[in-house]
Amino acid sequence: MTMRTLTCDVLVIGYGAAGAAAAIEAADAGARVLLVEKMPWPGGLSVVSAGGARMAFDVDAALSYLRHTCADRTPDDVLRVLAQGMHDFPAWLRALADDIGADFVVREAAGNYPFPGFDALGYAEVQALPAGLSFRDRIPEHVRANSAPGTRFFGLLQAHVERRAITVRTATRATRLLRDGDGPVQGAELADGHGPLSVRATQGVILACGGFEADLRMQRAWFEPAVVLNGSFLGNTGDGIRMAQALGADLWHMWHFHGPYGFRHPDPAFPFGLYPKSFPMWTPGHHADDLPVMPWILVDQLGRRFANEYEPYPGDTGVRHFSHVDGNHGRNTRLPAWMLLDADGFSMYKLGRFIAHVTPDAPAAAQAFVWSNDNQQELALGIFRRADSLRELAVQTDIPEHVLAATLHAWNDACVARRDDAFGRPASTMQPIARGPFYLAQVWPLVINTQGGPVHDVHQRVLDVAGQPIDGLYAAGELGSAFGHLYMAGGNLAECIVGGRVAARHAMSRHTHVTLLPDPITA
Repeated sequence: MTMRTLTCDVLVIGYGAAGAAAAIEAADAGARVLLVEKMPWPGGLSVVSAGGARMAFDVDAALSYLRHTCADRTPDDVLRVLAQGMHDFPAWLRALADDIGADFVVREAAGNYPFPGFDALGYAEVQALPAGLSFRDRIPEHVRANSAPGTRFFGLLQAHVERRAITVRTATRATRLLRDGDGPVQGAELADGHGPLSVRATQGVILACGGFEADLRMQRAWFEPAVVLNGSFLGNTGDGIRMAQALGADLWHMWHFHGPYGFRHPDPAFPFGLYPKSFPMWTPGHHADDLPVMPWILVDQLGRRFANEYEPYPGDTGVRHFSHVDGNHGRNTRLPAWMLLDADGFSMYKLGRFIAHVTPDAPAAAQAFVWSNDNQQELALGIFRRADSLRELAVQTDIPEHVLAATLHAWNDACVARRDDAFGRPASTMQPIARGPFYLAQVWPLVINTQGGPVHDVHQRVLDVAGQPIDGLYAAGELGSAFGHLYMAGGNLAECIVGGRVAARHAMSRHTHVTLLPDPITA
């Protein structure tokens, strides 16, 4: 088969928020942009995000906060660019929103931890898109229904991609970066339904194709827990990381993934983990007295509580407690752990949720799954189990009855005292587990997304193992995130916007770009 070829100025690989921001910025600088996405439609992980991009009201305060969240694992100059970008990008997004009549807001929202600068942060959100707005590539209805904030945020960017002369190709996979020896990256090889395709990118290639949460081999290479369930998207399989590695890219933050604990569907073919009910975040020492009740505790396979089940940011540090080996037993006694609750807790509200960017090639069970309002469907599926007595609970968990009795007694006493001396759980979240029947579920760590990938500099240029830029190659968004210790809610969406725009601007500054083919890009 003859290799098809085409030429563009900037090739953007990955059409989530980072790829969209990069494509818009490059197009507005005069570039002919080719934006490719391997999945059948755009959105990536961005469409199932919470939809709030973390912004900053004060650059220096944001920098201070970022230094603490990254714990000296990320260079200060990179964090300073991110802090400045967090301050500046809301004005850019607001202009995009005003241009199409979208409802855009910025609101105050303190950081997850009381680090210096935590109170100078907020969220930028798209609260409504204009009625009747249509897209060439429409996000499926079930995705939009399950994640309205994320699809609105991405929809603003997608609308502006489609208003510009940006060539978009979905169902098109990048397979290899093109480089002549140690010279600049010249483009990439792609593949679509018609076969291979060679693209020359005169200004540069921007990798915005996400992390590796859906790649089991890479999970096993970099994550400590032996089993981590993918929560939201099957498309992030580490393609950009491997392509960058092939050119000598250095890596950082590969161990750091972001997610809560959650449930496994009993169907082995079901490709996603299931999230627990979402709870408000809180900042230690600030406003923790009015948090909602969380009616469960977690115990390990020996019947012991091992964590504050409702930490300040359960969607991030929830996974950390599963990176554990009990030296007395030579194994991880928390993989899986047990969620325990009583009849009152089981009937309190929907205990879980399913938030995923489900594509047409996913199993039918994933296409149709919706968590039931009364949790009875999940009980029938075996995600939850019922135990009519403490003895039966002991049998089902294989934990001695007297151990479970002691754990529950200690918990119930703590609830009466309104104080969790063991792990510091907020008092308002605590509820006794006392009225049978009891309910239990196995819980596992879930990965929402990874933070690791190619190291980048202040211009988002990918650096090699000697610390030198690989000319013409950039990374943005989740692909090689700056977050190297604790994640910041909304931080990856901010990186998508900031990093995508920075990469595009630098790519367009490399040399005077020359359009070698007339519009539109064809092959």
